[in-house]
Amino acid sequence: MDRRAALEVWLSERCGAAGCTIAPASADASFRRYFRVTLAGADARTLIAMDAPPEHEDCRPFVHVAGLLAAAGLNAPRVLAEDLDRGFLLLTDLGRETFLAAMQSPACVDTRVDALYRDAIGALVRWQAASRPGVLPPYDEALLRRELALFPDWYVARHLGVTLDAKQAAELAAVFDRIVAANLAQPCVFVHRDYMPRNLMVSDPNPGILDFQDAVYGPITYDVASLFKDAFISWPEARVIDWTVRYWDEARRAGLPVDPDFGVFYRDFEWMGLQRHLKVLGIFARLKHRDGKAGYVEDTPRFVAYARAVAARYSGLAPLLRLFDALEGRAAQAGHTF
Repeated sequence: MDRRAALEVWLSERCGAAGCTIAPASADASFRRYFRVTLAGADARTLIAMDAPPEHEDCRPFVHVAGLLAAAGLNAPRVLAEDLDRGFLLLTDLGRETFLAAMQSPACVDTRVDALYRDAIGALVRWQAASRPGVLPPYDEALLRRELALFPDWYVARHLGVTLDAKQAAELAAVFDRIVAANLAQPCVFVHRDYMPRNLMVSDPNPGILDFQDAVYGPITYDVASLFKDAFISWPEARVIDWTVRYWDEARRAGLPVDPDFGVFYRDFEWMGLQRHLKVLGIFARLKHRDGKAGYVEDTPRFVAYARAVAARYSGLAPLLRLFDALEGRAAQAGHTF
């Protein structure tokens, strides 16, 4: 029996005599699939079924972090039924419209975008205020470096087909050392790790929060950078600074350990964002070349622009800017997407 059929049997045993129908709801960059389950009869409503093949995905972190989010008073899917050995979960449905879809709607105005970000900031501060050590895996040096290694391994070597020379490799390693040191110097909180408009649902209460199974305990600016330097939508720097100030103000009022000097905090935000930008360039290349999901690399120019902007602002990152210049020239010659 294939997984879809096994999921349907599992759901039918939980939907009651009236039965239910299922239809694809969404997919993501992992092996997980989501289905919208429509219950029939007097209990007519929709739920979400997650299919996470256990040889590739582990549902236990999802269940654990869902509990942490709920305990923090946030709107995450509630787990109604689970079969962890087979990788099936039945969840409450947080709706059909993501923040990203709302923001990209032709009818969306600036005040609507600001309102959505206010809700996202408020939820993020509540999530971070619930932090305590020893509950989530640490976002430690080993993990930060593994993620950074995706950039030379998958984006540079595999996607662009470029082999770095000894000088370039040494300079990139030194830049990575500086990035990791800056990241590890930050205070630690709960980190969603993909806190961006695509994973936030327009919901009541707002936002509904999804895709949190990779949460860790790490640098306080990580989720802020994810939120405002998004993978699929970009904003003028003035608006990013304004929203970041709004977060910083709320975080200070909540007693979170943000630097009292906003200039220092913003530098931390940018250096943490740079780690994420380089990682995502590698992930998007890996999704194309290893997993056959080619659509993500269309957004690589956005992350190159993010990374370039940060590298141009700090003298310690000048070698990274030179590397991007060299890579862009090589990519143009080879006809690659840069």
